[in-house]
Amino acid sequence: MLTIALPKGRVLRAVAPLLARAGADAQVLLADDRSLVREMPQAGLRFLLLKPDDVPTYVDYGAADLGVCGRDVLLERPTDLYQPLDLGIGRCRMIVAGVVGRAAPVGVPRVATKYPRCAADYFARRGVQAEIVHVQGSVELAPLVGLSDLIVDLVETGATLAQNGLEEREEVARISSVLVANRAAYKLRQDRVGPFIEALRPPRPPESPGDPGARAGAGA
Repeated sequence: MLTIALPKGRVLRAVAPLLARAGADAQVLLADDRSLVREMPQAGLRFLLLKPDDVPTYVDYGAADLGVCGRDVLLERPTDLYQPLDLGIGRCRMIVAGVVGRAAPVGVPRVATKYPRCAADYFARRGVQAEIVHVQGSVELAPLVGLSDLIVDLVETGATLAQNGLEEREEVARISSVLVANRAAYKLRQDRVGPFIEALRPPRPPESPGDPGARAGAGA
């Protein structure tokens, strides 16, 4: 069977309808039980339900042929994986934020984040020496209580920032969920991997008669 590693939670609910196009049973994927392996023998598919940060590890070491994970995970923990398809779900942005109206810190800024590698790389590229403080949750609290000057975190609408008196200062990266592939499986199991990937691609809109491509095809 083709083995696909999936993150549990919100992304799983969003990606289940896409996987149904490739033969997966969305009801089995979303069943409310504690089983971490969901097998679909008729479709030749096996799904592993993991914590998001673990998906690249399972794919990189060959325990899964393919996986779905956010670009933020891949940026924070670089692995030697193919990224054949952006799934277009889980779109958000990684940003730098600070307290509304508070001037930029002088000297070495202290930055709280769940993404220490991304934050360090971003400030280094800008020529800024920053002190990175790794926190696991409630990042927005850090500048409010004096733990940090700034934060680096993911935002969708910015509502949480606003509710906590923070404002966006800079954009670090645009994030979405992507399909990743083990390099060996991608090459050696292309007869299974290739059709699965193609089934996940969004359908192309039909060309109108006025499209240059349509005219070129008519004249060929």
